This record gives sequence, C-alpha cells and structure tokens, in this order.
Amino acid sequence: QMADPFLYDTGERSHYGCLGYEVQIEHIKAYVCRPSFFTDKAVIVVHDIFGWLFPDIRYIVDLIAGHGYITICPDFFKGTEPWKTTDHWADFADWMKRHDPMKVDREADVVLKYLKEQCGAKKIGIVGFSWGGMAVHHLMLKNPQLTAGVSLYGRIIRDSEERYNLLNPTFFIFGEKDHTISYDQITLLEEKLKQYCMVAYKIKVYPGQVHGFAQLKPEDMKPDDKPYIEEARKDMIDWMKMFI
Repeated sequence: QMADPFLYDTGERSHYGCLGYEVQIEHIKAYVCRPSFFTDKAVIVVHDIFGWLFPDIRYIVDLIAGHGYITICPDFFKGTEPWKTTDHWADFADWMKRHDPMKVDREADVVLKYLKEQCGAKKIGIVGFSWGGMAVHHLMLKNPQLTAGVSLYGRIIRDSEERYNLLNPTFFIFGEKDHTISYDQITLLEEKLKQYCMVAYKIKVYPGQVHGFAQLKPEDMKPDDKPYIEEARKDMIDWMKMFI
C-alpha cells in the first residue's frame, strides 16, 4: 500500500488565539499579522492542504510577524474546501487536480499588489509548507517580485530543466523521515540546482523529522523534535533576514 500523500499527524491540536486579523483582497480572504513597529518588509505565507484557517499556519504567520515583517496568509483555495482529516485518501488525486499548487500566480499577484499599495511593502519574501512549498518553488521560478523564498517539504515535481532556474534566492527545507519525498529526489534537486541555478540557494535536511514538522506549535512538539523544529524556523527567518 502506498503511503498516504502529505499525511502528517494533525492529531488533537491545541487551540490558538491569533494575534492578527482577516482582510478581503479582491476575490480572496487573507489573514494578516503586523509587527508593532513600522516596516516596509513583508512575507507571504502559503498554507498547506489544510488551508488558511488551520491554527498551525496562523501560528507561523504570527511568529514571522514577530521578527519584523508584515506577514500575510491568503486563502489560496479561494473559498473552496481545504483537505479535511475526515476526507478519504482515495480522493486525494482528484482533490489535487482542483487545488493545483502550480496555479497560484493570479492570487500571488493580487497579494503582492495589496502589500505594495496598501501596506507600503518594498521587499517581499514568501514561505510555504507542503502544498505551499510546491507553490513557492513554482512562484520562485515565475515571479521576480518575490525577493526570496523558503520552500518547506514541497514535493519535487517534474524533472524538467526550467524547474531549476530560480529567479531569486530560495531555501529548500526537508525532513529526513518524510515519506512523501525520497532522498533521491533531494539529491537530484541538488544536482540540478548546481547545474542550472544562477542565484543563491540552499538545501537542508533535518534529522529524524517527518512531513509537516516545522509547523507545530510549542505545546504540540515532541521533546526530541523540538531542537530541529526550532532550528528549521531559525534557518527560515535567517534566510529572510539575509535578503529582505
């Protein structure tokens, strides 16, 4: 039997009282959190299959905002149903066809326009998790307005050369025990980036970590995983700080 795609233990999650607020931007809703001081730096967060309302992703938005960025997580599913823990994996391929992480360009443009015109953002980065990690990989190939990107455990799709010609610095984060991404794929990504990528990039694999590891709220972390989760988040923020 094939391993369930993208599945990580969403288990009983603790509730989370968000620090931000929701906005409507053209045809999409978004969750926004701002730092307590003025900044012209922003970060877009791309959610995973569980959507923009999932507590873990809102926690990440607030966390990044705390480092001095206007941070926004738009609903890239445009009001359609996210994947739910009660859904059947047999339907996953069909669901993915309707939620294609390579078809996020219009929404990204709407959000970039909002950040520049309404929030005064001059430099904008992007961070994405799982489904969102795939979207980030795609957008870093297509959208020069994104100054830097971090793709966390996005499955590596399509072995075509244009998939490696990134426009701006991109950091790829993976968990060593992620059953959705094989080590061979990561090795191939590394080889191809070396060959085709003209900008700064980085690949890092975190020991013992499974799919979805970097999104957990502190109270949902296992003690053994905590150092790696914290390291991955620090690395993610450091990458942003280097370029944005």
